[in-house]
Amino acid sequence: MKLLFLNLLNDGGPFFTYPTFLMLLICIVLIVIALIKGDAEGKTRKLISHISLFALVWGFLGQMIGLIGAFDTIQAAGDISPSVLAAGLKIALLSPVFGMVTFLIARVGIIILTLAKK
Repeated sequence: MKLLFLNLLNDGGPFFTYPTFLMLLICIVLIVIALIKGDAEGKTRKLISHISLFALVWGFLGQMIGLIGAFDTIQAAGDISPSVLAAGLKIALLSPVFGMVTFLIARVGIIILTLAKK
């Protein structure tokens, strides 16, 4: 499982997936800290919100840059097989999916923090 996760991080483009993973870890740590210490002013919730939105956009930026590169390669090659195209599309989708997962986990954390607010 651990190896599969690392392979997905590398396949999705390390420049985009590793920072997204770091943002996920930061959001989780902030959620736990806010649950333990409290977040009376709402600053932590806002920070989690901003980081999660950044992770989402970062993932889609990775997809766009990856697709542009893939289409450049396809254009230069002229003709490619469907399996090569499918593999390229799978790789292009990993970065935004990871950004969406990060966004959703952080948003669930924000909902929990909002419900736990006294």
